[in-house]
Amino acid sequence: MIELPPLSGIPNQAELLVTHEAIHPFVHRTPVLTNRSIDELSGAHLYFKCENLQRIGAFKMRGGASAALRFTPAERERGLATHSSGNHAQAVAKAAQVLGVPAYIVMPHDAPRVKVAAVEGYGAHITYCNNTPRERQAALEQVIAEHGAAFIHPYDDYGVIAGQATAGMELIEDTSAVLDYLVAPVGGGGLLAGTALAARYFSVKAEVIGAEPEAVDDAFRSFQSGRIEENETNQTVADGLRTNLGERNFPIIRDYVKAIYTVSEAEIIAAMRLIWERMKIIVEPSCAVPLAAILRNPETFRGKQIGIILTGGNVDVDRLPF
Repeated sequence: MIELPPLSGIPNQAELLVTHEAIHPFVHRTPVLTNRSIDELSGAHLYFKCENLQRIGAFKMRGGASAALRFTPAERERGLATHSSGNHAQAVAKAAQVLGVPAYIVMPHDAPRVKVAAVEGYGAHITYCNNTPRERQAALEQVIAEHGAAFIHPYDDYGVIAGQATAGMELIEDTSAVLDYLVAPVGGGGLLAGTALAARYFSVKAEVIGAEPEAVDDAFRSFQSGRIEENETNQTVADGLRTNLGERNFPIIRDYVKAIYTVSEAEIIAAMRLIWERMKIIVEPSCAVPLAAILRNPETFRGKQIGIILTGGNVDVDRLPF
């Protein structure tokens, strides 16, 4: 197992390469799929990086493993801790299971049951809280004080960003076409920041586009204003994108992302259903936001070669939005 050094700043090309090598035992190299009918609907050539087929069912496994490997063995022995409504919680729980150390996860009472069940299945200790940033933080601080566990932030962490960048690195490498765009959803910004770094260091010419629900458009507003904005609500079907943009992520997004497009709830649901029906794969609502953005903005994407990161497939099939 490769031990990774802590990152005190934005990861460089060499740090991304060693991160990719180090997390190899923790992750799958997920396939890149195409679909002719969706290409025809969009007027573009789309390449879907299927992180819904990743271990724990989401790209978050990459960042969780990358961050966990940056603690010393003594730090890890006291356990890994985080707060998350689902996919990051699973990533930290699974990383801890692989490393043979405890995991302490703070989850809101209304977290999707399929994600809670997975965290429990990986052997983590769950503490429940109300779904507000203040109560999540208070519960986390109590857990850390009690156990001395090492905290892995869901997105505002350079180690997490480096791990998430590996999805874009693989997408660039495994796509035969020279990509014009990489499109990724944005919530806290770990994936979008990592994707931007992957494009900067490893792509011939790809520009990066972020995609976000209109209902929680803090990244879009931050991109426009030049400072971090916050949401007043978290009500979107895309439960993985309900959080606010992170401080470490924003400068990377500001400097290396071309634009952020927003989409409606109806457009997210329609794109999600399209992926289910045409590609025959399970994706959660957050996955569908990039495709919704492409379909909404044909003038930008028509005729282009586009890589899309399908972020996860942990959906409660008893509560589908269509």
